[in-house]
Amino acid sequence: MTDLLMRSFIAVLVFSVTVHAQSPGTVVEYPIDYSIGPAVETGACHPAPKGSTHEITFDANGGKTLWITGQNYDRVVRVSESGQMKLFALPKGSGPHGIEFDEDGRLWVTLEFMSQIVRLDEEGRIVQTIDVSLPCATCPEGKLRTHPHGMGFGADGKTIWFTGKSTGTIGRIAPNGTITTYPLATVGSVPIYVRSGNDGTMWVTELVGNAIARITAGGTVKEFAIPTHNSRPIAIVPEPGSNNMWFSEEAGNRVARITPDGTITEFPIPMSQPNVILAGLTFDSDRNLWVQQYVNQNAPTPANPSPAGSDHIVKIDKSILSATDITNVPITFYKVPTTQTIMHRILQGPDGNIWFTELGVNKVGKLVLR
Repeated sequence: MTDLLMRSFIAVLVFSVTVHAQSPGTVVEYPIDYSIGPAVETGACHPAPKGSTHEITFDANGGKTLWITGQNYDRVVRVSESGQMKLFALPKGSGPHGIEFDEDGRLWVTLEFMSQIVRLDEEGRIVQTIDVSLPCATCPEGKLRTHPHGMGFGADGKTIWFTGKSTGTIGRIAPNGTITTYPLATVGSVPIYVRSGNDGTMWVTELVGNAIARITAGGTVKEFAIPTHNSRPIAIVPEPGSNNMWFSEEAGNRVARITPDGTITEFPIPMSQPNVILAGLTFDSDRNLWVQQYVNQNAPTPANPSPAGSDHIVKIDKSILSATDITNVPITFYKVPTTQTIMHRILQGPDGNIWFTELGVNKVGKLVLR
């Protein structure tokens, strides 16, 4: 589909949310209204899930405008500092997920269901399209969709890296448009997140492969097995001022440090109740580590179809950076007002507060720190 045809899909809805002054430690939530169109249907027997609010990023160069992907509604959402929201419609069935700004302030989005990465202008219009499918002689379309999920930029701020969720591959798009694909050795690895380390290497979480992959600038790929079995690693981020990386384990209920040589140290996070799992993680400007912990709604029982309990944003003191265990590391829990959030992503905004997405209830949350 051409860019011109894609632009014909653009539709915009503007609405506002009320923003009030809040005291530090308060969690504020803003609902996102996707009612301007039906959810994407993935098949007669598989309707799209209600949850849609996935990735989150802020404008480049210190801007305070927030951008969010609403995957199952084919939307991206722009949220101004005042709380005004604009929803932009992308092609039907595209499934936007990863969203990041490059060094030049240009916004890029992965269209997971269409196997494309697109660049948007400030009004949500597609101005560039890159097909990241793999050649496939036996496939009906002559290509195999990679389902690009996670996206990050290399050390130059211009080279795009993405995870081929369905093909067990990592892709690189050079500034001149050249695409290079790196296969992971682990079969069925399901790579989902990619981030640059402070030394310029790229790091990837393998959700099902139970491993962390590292890719050097020269294209050498190495996988490191996680000690905890079936830990389901989610997000990975660089440690401030270090070449170490930190990642979260959804099922392992741990955060872990991995050194450049692949040495992994795991830290079990106290569980607010027995049925919780972890999601994204991030560092703040003071080098404290933050992680999302929420009640696992994916493990219901006949007696408890909707597991009860509160979800939390967890602050882990920066002393963990030099710790060998978590025994003496201060940990603080901040309760999220809404339940059944299925939290997905978290980061510190330019306003100094902690922002996060609630996939299951289509909200964006803010933990006020300043």
